[in-house]
Amino acid sequence: MGDTLITVIAIALAAVLMFVFPLMSLAERTDDVSQLVAQTATAEFVDNVRTTGKLTLEDYNKYLQTLTSTGNSFDVELQIMQLDENPGVKVTQAEMTKIGENLYYTEYTSQIEAKLNKSGRIKLKEGDMFYVTIKNTNKTIAENLRNFFYQLTGSDSYQIAAKQGGVVMVNGSK
Repeated sequence: MGDTLITVIAIALAAVLMFVFPLMSLAERTDDVSQLVAQTATAEFVDNVRTTGKLTLEDYNKYLQTLTSTGNSFDVELQIMQLDENPGVKVTQAEMTKIGENLYYTEYTSQIEAKLNKSGRIKLKEGDMFYVTIKNTNKTIAENLRNFFYQLTGSDSYQIAAKQGGVVMVNGSK
């Protein structure tokens, strides 16, 4: 009886070592690749907007398509902080160092997407700020395996995320 029990335990342990750990390792690598794709795509998208001064529907759709190609679903948050230079001061030159207060007004994802769907592009000017934050909304295989074996992560956690932003460097043109 004792030898049979030890044999069954040894077979179960061998199955875990032969199948589960390689599966977990492969799932972790898949998440790492998805993280790299998401971070790279986000950086390229934001840098393109910052250097051209415009956000187009075509570029935004390409960005979303690149994120979707990872096999994950994402919550994408966009934010544009548009510079409203000295709204009460009459000055002929637009410069950032003049006396007075530079005010920013912020537009968020739903407002930005509505503008993009309406006109196809948003022109930004030098000094505006553009930010993108993404988080995956689905459970990855690696997350599910970790939850099953370790029970570490909660239901509202995310495995893949990226955040990028910066100041627009040029005035957008047609």
